[in-house]
Amino acid sequence: MKIAVFGAGGIGGYLAGRLAESGEDIAIIARGEHLHAIRTNGLRVDSIKGDFVANPSIATDNPEDVGPVDVVILGVKAWQIADAAEALRPLIGDDTCVLPLQNGVEAVSELTGTLGGSHVLGGLGGILSYIAGPGHIKHAGGEPFLKFGEIDNRSRPRTNNLLEAFQRAGIQAEIPSNIESAIWEKFMFITAVSGVGALTRVPTGIWRSLPETWAMAVAIVKEAESVAIALDVPISVNRSDTVISQLQKLQPHGTVSMQRDIMEGRPSELEVQNGAIVRLGLTAGVPTPVNDFIYHSLLPQEKRARGAFEDIT
Repeated sequence: MKIAVFGAGGIGGYLAGRLAESGEDIAIIARGEHLHAIRTNGLRVDSIKGDFVANPSIATDNPEDVGPVDVVILGVKAWQIADAAEALRPLIGDDTCVLPLQNGVEAVSELTGTLGGSHVLGGLGGILSYIAGPGHIKHAGGEPFLKFGEIDNRSRPRTNNLLEAFQRAGIQAEIPSNIESAIWEKFMFITAVSGVGALTRVPTGIWRSLPETWAMAVAIVKEAESVAIALDVPISVNRSDTVISQLQKLQPHGTVSMQRDIMEGRPSELEVQNGAIVRLGLTAGVPTPVNDFIYHSLLPQEKRARGAFEDIT
């Protein structure tokens, strides 16, 4: 398959490396020093599953250099989707599919508004990885996994072919029976880890060990579940119990991307994670007090990171 990875960060870079290493025709869309390093030395991936260097077919900052592909893996941050959707148009052919792997539950609707529903898949992924330096991805923990599918949940050759490509690359992947349900179930999980982690600014094992902050994480999951039910999302019965069990199994030393971005003063996914629960809760008429508290507590720093305030020293 001809696959373009648009945004070679923690998850996009890891997937690009594994797919290129397995022999797929991979184009990487990146920029700056990261792009220069990939062009010069290949994409270095240090992984708990084995280190390697992969060489994509092309690495560029211009999608027009690549042209239409079979699949676009969208690895940008959730708040960058609108701009990315416009920029990746040269990659779209008649049957190209775009696989978003962002946290949150609104990526599909954003992309379909720009590209049309026929080109957009639903998707989610999980991996503890990040850019360690230009051209260098660090996979620090967790078994990488992907879930994806057509937004109408029908079986089509393009998704089956993509599944086989991921499996050949040694990536744990599946097509669930209902992709919307799977996206929301991951959303329930990640908003708890991100929200409490960003607020406390400590690794998972510390906030999980304290009854007070653990209770906040549990409340975030249950509030998200209540919003999903009110919006008629087909999540599994008592899914929150399974998500809470997953939280208990997290590696104690870990942090997640929203937490790291907030701790380092960068723009984050606050609006599409805890902010989305608040916003969708208002739409559905569901109270979300813990998410309200976390969102409003972190909002001043988020706005500052986005340049809404003059720097005050």
